[in-house]
Amino acid sequence: MAASCKKQQTTGINLCNLDTTVVAQNDFYQYACGGWMENNPLTGEYSRFGSFDKLAENNRKQLNELIEEIASKSQKKGSVGQKIGDIYNLAMDTARRNQEGIETLRPYLEAIAAINDRNQLSEDLGKSMDYALWGMYVDADELNSSMNILKTYQAGFGLGEKEYYFDQDENTTKIRNAYQEHIARMFGLFGFTDGKERAKTVMRLETRLAGAAKNNVELRDPMANYNKMSIADLKTLVPQVDWDVFLGAMNIHTDSISVGQIQHLQEAGKMLAEEPLEDLKTLFIWQTIEGAASYLSDEIYMANFEFYGKILSGKEEPSPLWKRAVGIVNGTLGEAVGQLYVQKYFPPEAKARMVQLVKNLQIALGERIDEQEWMSDATKQKAHEKLDAFYVKIGYPDKWRDYSDLDIDPSLSYYENLKRAAKFEQDYSLSFLDKPVDRDKWYMTPQTVNAYYNPSTNEICFPAGILQYPFFDMNADDAFNYGAIGVVIGHEMTHGFDDQGAQFDKDGNLNNWWTAEDREKFEARTKVMAEFFNKIEVAPGIFGNGYLTLGENIADHGGLNVAFQAFKNATKNAPLAEQDGFTPEQRFFLAYANVWAGNIRPEQILVQTKSDPHSLGRWRVNGALPHINAWYEAWNVTEESPLYVAPEERVSIW
Repeated sequence: MAASCKKQQTTGINLCNLDTTVVAQNDFYQYACGGWMENNPLTGEYSRFGSFDKLAENNRKQLNELIEEIASKSQKKGSVGQKIGDIYNLAMDTARRNQEGIETLRPYLEAIAAINDRNQLSEDLGKSMDYALWGMYVDADELNSSMNILKTYQAGFGLGEKEYYFDQDENTTKIRNAYQEHIARMFGLFGFTDGKERAKTVMRLETRLAGAAKNNVELRDPMANYNKMSIADLKTLVPQVDWDVFLGAMNIHTDSISVGQIQHLQEAGKMLAEEPLEDLKTLFIWQTIEGAASYLSDEIYMANFEFYGKILSGKEEPSPLWKRAVGIVNGTLGEAVGQLYVQKYFPPEAKARMVQLVKNLQIALGERIDEQEWMSDATKQKAHEKLDAFYVKIGYPDKWRDYSDLDIDPSLSYYENLKRAAKFEQDYSLSFLDKPVDRDKWYMTPQTVNAYYNPSTNEICFPAGILQYPFFDMNADDAFNYGAIGVVIGHEMTHGFDDQGAQFDKDGNLNNWWTAEDREKFEARTKVMAEFFNKIEVAPGIFGNGYLTLGENIADHGGLNVAFQAFKNATKNAPLAEQDGFTPEQRFFLAYANVWAGNIRPEQILVQTKSDPHSLGRWRVNGALPHINAWYEAWNVTEESPLYVAPEERVSIW
C-alpha cells in the first residue's frame, strides 16, 4: 500500500486508497482502489459496500440525529414533526410488533380467503394495496411530454427478473429452488399447513406471468414499451378485466392509457379467467405476506431476510434497526426530512460552485458534439438544441412537497400506518393524471446519494446528498472535482444522448431527430460498446450483459470525455502542478476511480449482472478507461498492458 497515507486538502486524493503493490497500467481499479477496499471490508449487513454507500452511511447518521431529536419531543398533532416522530418510533418498536405477531395481517388474509366470486376480482385488484398482477402509475406521455398519462407495467412475479424463472445454470436453479422453499416456510409461519403445495402454486403462476414478461434488455426500448390506446381499446385488448370497475376502485377517471407490456397484461387477464380461483387467491395471499414481512415481528422479518438477504445477496445479518427506521422515514416523508437536512448540511457556496461546474460541462459537451466527425451538421444542430434545453436541478427543490393529507396514527400498527403511507403515495401519483407535467417536481430526495437524467423532461438533477467527498470537495482542486463530480455531471448529461436518451428530443418527446445515416453510425458505435462489455468475465463462467448496461456504459464514456475536456478548459490559463508524484491528469483519473471503490460479495455479483443496468464498479473503471484516449496519455499505458485496447477498436461516441 501507499507509504504516505493522507488526503491532501489541495488535491483531494487520499493516498490511503491506493494499492501501490499493483502496476496501475495492469489493473487500474486495484491500483486506485485497493487501499480503500482493504480499509473498508464488508460488514455482515452489506452485500456490497462502496464509496456511494460510505457517504450514504454518513448521511444516515446525520439524518438519524435530526429524526431522533424530533421523535424524542412532543409534537403538535398533524404537524410534519408529529408524522416524522411517530413513524420513526413505530419503526423502532419491535416489542410491540413481536406482541402483535401476525395478527396485524390476519384481516387482510381472511378477506382474500373469503373471495368466492371470480367477478369480484376486478374490484379487489383495483382496491388492493397488497397484491397485483400488473402495476399502474402516472408519468409523462412519451409522445406528448408536457402532459401526464396513466400507464401500466408488468408485475406479479416476486423474483423480479424474468430470467430467474427460466435460466438453467446452477446458481439460478439454486435461487429458484430456495425461493420456493422460502414461500413454503412463510406460509407455515402464517399458520397454513399446506405451505409446500401453496408454494408450488405460487411458482407456477409467477412463472406464467414471467413467461409473458419482457426481460430487462427489452424493457430498455422506450418505443416498444409505449402503447397508447383508449380505455375502450383496453377493454378489447384485455376483456377478462372489468376495467370500469377496476379503475373506479382506484378512483381513476381517464380516457386513455399507455400499456407498457401488452403481452404480459393480456396474460394476466387470461390468468384471471382461466386459473382456479383458489390458486389465484393463494398468489394474492403470498403477495400480501411478502409485502408485509419486513414490517411485522422479528421472526417474520428474519425469515424474509434468510432468503432475500442471505441466499440471494450473500448478506450475513440485517441492517441495524435504526438504519431501517431512518430508511422508512426517508421513504415516507422524504422531502420533509430533506428540508431539514439541507438547512443544516448543505452550504450555499456548494450549490454556487456546482452551478458553475454544470455550465462548464455543458460547454465541453457542446465542443465534443462539434468534434464528432461521424455526425452531420444537421444532427449536430439538433443535439445542440437538446443540450441547450437541459433543465438543471441542484441541491434541493424550490418548492417543497405538502404532507398535510398523510395521517400517521400511533394507535394503529406500524403496518397499518405504512399502508396509509402507500395509499398517500398512490393518491399523490394519481393527482397528476391528465394534467400538465410539473417540471419542478423532483424524483429523488435532497439527501439521496445519487443523481439522475429524466428524458421526458430533459432534466439533470444533482441532490445535495451526493455533493460531498469523495464526489465533491470544496477544498480540492479542479483535477479532483472534474474527475469525480464532473464525470457524474457529464454522465447524467450523456444519458440524454445514450441509446435510450437519444430517442427523445429537446422537449422530451420520443421523436427521431437524427438523419438516417447518423443514426446508423451511432448504433454501430454503441454496438462496439455492448460487445466489449459482453466479453468481460465478471465471475467464473459468468459474463457481463453489454446490452443491459449499454446506456450506463455510454454515459460513463461520455462523462469521462466531457469532464476531461471541461477540466482542461478550466485549467488552460492556470495549469495545475504535479503533486504527490501525480500529474493533474493522473489525479483526474484517480478521483474518477475512487468514486467506484467498493467490495462486493460473489452472490451480489450474480444478482447485479442479471438485473442491474449499471456495470459492476470494477468494470466502470477497468472497462471504461481503456476507451478513453486521455487515460492512455496520462498514465503512459502501452500495448503491454492487459487493459490495452487498440485505437481502432476503442469506442468513440461523445
